[in-house]
Amino acid sequence: MKAKVTEKGVVIPKEFLEGIEEVEIRKADGLVVIVPTTKSDPILALGQNPVECGAPDASECHNKYLYGSNSGTPRSLLFELGIVE
Repeated sequence: MKAKVTEKGVVIPKEFLEGIEEVEIRKADGLVVIVPTTKSDPILALGQNPVECGAPDASECHNKYLYGSNSGTPRSLLFELGIVE
C-alpha cells in the first residue's frame, strides 16, 4: 500500500490498527516504525504478590541470597574467572 504524505503527515488505515488503542512511532535506520504500546509495563507488577522466604532483608540483599554476594555477579561466574575460590 502507498499513502500520500501531506503537510500533516500520513494516514494509516484503521483496519491496520484493529484492537490497538495507542502506538509508538519512531524512526530507526531510515524506517518509520509503528509499534503498538502496552497498557502497562509488566515490570511494574513486580512485588504485587510477594512470597514469604524467611529472610527479612531479601528485597535489599537479593544478590547475596541468589549469588552469594551483593555484587550482582553470580558466584559461579566469579569462581570460573578465578576471582573467588
